Parts: sequence; C-alpha cells; structure tokens
Amino acid sequence: MNHSDVAPKHLDLTDFDPSVDPTEVDVLVIGGGAAGLNGALQLVRQRRSVLVLDAGQPRNAPAHEMHGYLGLDGLNPAELLARGRAEVAGYGGKIRRAVVTGARALTQDESAAPDGVGFEVTIESGARVRARRLLVTTGVVDALPQVPGLAQRWGRDVVHCPYCHGWEVRDQTIVVLGTGPAATHQSLLFSQLSRDVTLLLHSAEPDAQQQALLRAAGVRIVTGQAEELVVLDDALTGVRLAGGEVLPAQAVVAASHPEAQAGFLAELGLLTEDMGGGMATLVPSGMGGSSSVPGVWLAGNVTEPMAQVGASAAGGAMAGAQINAELVMADAQARLARVGEGAGVGAAVGA
Repeated sequence: MNHSDVAPKHLDLTDFDPSVDPTEVDVLVIGGGAAGLNGALQLVRQRRSVLVLDAGQPRNAPAHEMHGYLGLDGLNPAELLARGRAEVAGYGGKIRRAVVTGARALTQDESAAPDGVGFEVTIESGARVRARRLLVTTGVVDALPQVPGLAQRWGRDVVHCPYCHGWEVRDQTIVVLGTGPAATHQSLLFSQLSRDVTLLLHSAEPDAQQQALLRAAGVRIVTGQAEELVVLDDALTGVRLAGGEVLPAQAVVAASHPEAQAGFLAELGLLTEDMGGGMATLVPSGMGGSSSVPGVWLAGNVTEPMAQVGASAAGGAMAGAQINAELVMADAQARLARVGEGAGVGAAVGA
C-alpha cells in the first residue's frame, strides 16, 4: 500500500542521544520515509551534514507490498526504508528515532550560519538540534471511518487506492464504503478491476447523475449503515449492516481522511490547510517544496497527501537539491562579501 496506515509497526531505530549524536547540522530532515530519506540522500552526496529524525511510524507499515514504483514493484515497504537508511548512512548521514515537538527560527545573533538563517528543533525528550535548513517530511495519519473491525484490516483487505491495491483485489467481491465525496469516484475506479462492486451508502448520497454513472458501470447501490466487518479465519467475508443483513465482501474500499502531521511547525507560522472538498489536510508548498518560511522545505504526503511512494521520493530528491543549491549560493555570497570587505580595507590602507 503506497499510501497507508493507522497502526504502524515499530521499526528498528536507534534513539537520538544528544551526548553522542550531532546537535548542529547543515540540514535536519524531520521524517524518515521515502521523501525524507531521498532528500537526505541528495544532501549527503553533496557533502552536507544531515540528521534524519524519524518517529518510526511509516504510513504504509500495515501493507506487505508497495506497488506503482518502477523497478521496486511488490517490495515490502519496510525493506525500502531499510535500503534507504543504509544508503544515507553509507555517505555519513545519521538516522535516529525521535518525535519532534517544536521548531523555532534562530535570531541572526543565535545563528552561526553565514546567511544568519537557522532553526532550533525540540524533541520529545527535551533535547534540541540546530540546523541551517529544515526538510519536513512527516507525512500524514489516515483518519478512518469508525466501523468496528475496519482499522484492524487496513492495508490488508480494507484498501482505498486502486493504484496501490487494485490488482491484488481484482475479480473479488468488493464493497465500497460510501462515507464522503470520493465514494462515486472510488466505485467507478474499482469497477475497472472487478465486475462485482457494491457501493454501500453509509453516509454519502450520490446525486442522480452520479447514480446513473454507477449503474451504467455495473455498480450495485445499497443504502444502509455498516455496523461491523465480518471476518472468518483471518479473512474478510462481509460487511454487516445495522439491520443484520450481511453484504458479501472479500475486500472493502474505504476512504481515509489524511491529516498532515505538522503541529510542531505552528511557532514558525506554518499551519495545515484543507486540501479542498474536505479530502485531506496539508501544509502548502511551492516550487521544489519551498514553504512560506525561508529555509523550511516540505516533501511527501505532508504537502501532497495523495502522492504515492515514488512521487514522495521524487519530491524529497527535488527538495534536497533545492536546499543544497540554496546553501551553496548563501555561502558564495558570504565569501564574496568577505572578499569585498577585505578589498575595501586594503584600498583604505594603500591610500
């Protein structure tokens, strides 16, 4: 599952220890998924000092495979992270487990950087790390419909993305849980993969035009409240309705509400916004992942909630390259200023 999760598995990471780990770096990457690790990889290969702080709760942890990533189709998401960590560490980057709780901009007096730009990040333990630039790749958490049994099957036989899971549920009996504006869209997409698709109008009501489209695509429409998922021998078999009827189902499609993990950015003035239509929340970004705060960059699901793993990794790479270019220019301008000052002093002495 390229998007993901609710009950992520705990991944093996070393806790951040300020007594031995760097507390001042060129770039602090907050979040160690595909976006964060790829951004870090770009930066360490440019000889930047990089620390990645990761909570160890990747969005796609419940899934056994990820898809739609050229050359890595079917790879376990945990294996992708293991490879990425090894690659970043191979160039001297540090990846540590830590939950970031706050971030603030340094004053010019506090910053030792040539351009006077810098940040201080606080982690859950109370330790602090300073960096010239921040790359935020903390992703989202998927808020799921409150149906008993649904969260436990998330990423297995409860899915939401046809591009992540569609092939795996092809030709199965599929129930789409209609809980929001995406219900019609999801039903039509999954009707390409199975002839047995039912849209359960749990809390969504398609208009007449949408219902006509659904019926034309062969999608059955049922009105009712999902009371629980029915599981037998660790396999989904149906959806029980409030009236007792059970809709047969080998897979359930449920729309999550991705919520950006970015509360720690509030002091910097970076707040989450609605993506539009109540689909998700995000922190807006501009070209290459730039934010409205100079020196803070964004990549992955925290700013693109619908991005799959490949797109998130690409966003991280782009942001990493942009950060390095920005630092190169800042350092060059500082050197030029020093040369100019020196020339001015020399001219005055010669006079």
